[in-house]
Amino acid sequence: MNPKVFISHASEDKERFVIGFASKLRANGVDAWLDKWEMLPGDSLVEKIFEEGIKEADAFIIVLSNHSVNKPWVREELNASFVKRIGKNSKIIPIVLDNCIVPECLQSTIWENINNHQNYEESFTRILNSILGLFDKPALGHTPSYATSKINELQGLLKIDTLIFTQACQTVLSKDHKSVNLSEIYDDLKALGISDEDILDSLEILDSKGYIKATKAISGMIPFFTISTFGFNEFAQANIENYEEIINDVCIKLINHSLNNNVDVADMTKYPLALVNHIFDLLENKGLIKTAKRIEGLYHIVNISPELKRMFK
Repeated sequence: MNPKVFISHASEDKERFVIGFASKLRANGVDAWLDKWEMLPGDSLVEKIFEEGIKEADAFIIVLSNHSVNKPWVREELNASFVKRIGKNSKIIPIVLDNCIVPECLQSTIWENINNHQNYEESFTRILNSILGLFDKPALGHTPSYATSKINELQGLLKIDTLIFTQACQTVLSKDHKSVNLSEIYDDLKALGISDEDILDSLEILDSKGYIKATKAISGMIPFFTISTFGFNEFAQANIENYEEIINDVCIKLINHSLNNNVDVADMTKYPLALVNHIFDLLENKGLIKTAKRIEGLYHIVNISPELKRMFK
């Protein structure tokens, strides 16, 4: 069904604008109702306008100009009760031709200004879209992959921050240290649809919340960062199965087998060296062991506290 539109206007505006405008509407599939086309001698003015024109209209277009706003019938039609009654059944679209004052009852309605009565294609398109219920906006694209990724969100972090941090921690698990070069995870993050700006924002947030220790370049970028003991512990609790049991197992191996360095523990348990290093850091932070760290990445145990020994007797 073609939408029906009633056009309210002053006779002085008919030739200079209204007829051409109504014709364009009809050419675009809108059944524009205009008295010039709809009324014949002998027709009832009230019946034609109110029963056929306004009552059946999907939209009510009021053409406001220096001519129409001063017409007594326009002031009557545009009283608050009339506008409210029309608005219940059809959309009201004011068109402003001149620099006239828009009536108070239409102040809360978005209107369209048309200054050039011969060339108003952009305005016409907006009015046509309003009648047809169309919105001139970009097509809806696909949701970025990172937004639909299933992941255990970490405390105090948004999903995107957790995703970036998790990617970094998983990379660390394959190494013997907690340092990460952004280039190691950059391609994977981009494949998930994460922008450079979001990556930088997330790294700064992770740094401020203590999940990483960032190294910033003069440009403001973060090409390198180190996973903190706190951060890796948060990751491990959420993502490493039997994490607490693994910690206990390492402690027992240290006590029962008199192992004195991280490499020997990793060889015996077959746990990733980075995970063993993290457990050593965790125990040392709690004062349960004391280590001497060497440049080549070796954690040499200097002392195991009596407290740790008592915990596993």
